[in-house]
Amino acid sequence: MTTESLNGSCLCGAVRFAVKLPFSAFRYCHCSRCQKASGSAHAANAFVPAAQFTWSAGETLVKRYDLPTAQRFSVWFCTQCGSRVPHPVRGRDDYLIPAGLLDQPPADIARPQNSIFWASRASWYVPPGEMPCFNEYT
Repeated sequence: MTTESLNGSCLCGAVRFAVKLPFSAFRYCHCSRCQKASGSAHAANAFVPAAQFTWSAGETLVKRYDLPTAQRFSVWFCTQCGSRVPHPVRGRDDYLIPAGLLDQPPADIARPQNSIFWASRASWYVPPGEMPCFNEYT
């Protein structure tokens, strides 16, 4: 088991954090809430126990929104750039880490394990393996 430490930051770099591997889970979530919160077809969320998460800078810039009708759903974001940032999961001892915030790729063992709420996926979603890929604008 690896105990590699990863750093992460928001888009403007004002909010920074560190997580220690391993992730307790890493998955794509296709639920309608994650679609709304991410503005995309799914969220890529990693989870770590709270003891494996630390803020490095900018915690005072973080604003939170708890969806009142949800048991656990929250969105925490940087008030300077609007990026979603890590947050504790209500009712659990885990932090949700938006995987796109990680400044370096996690170890090979830290790959998404599955997709959840697949039946709720956006009707326009096309898995990447089913379309052409380009390295720049076309």
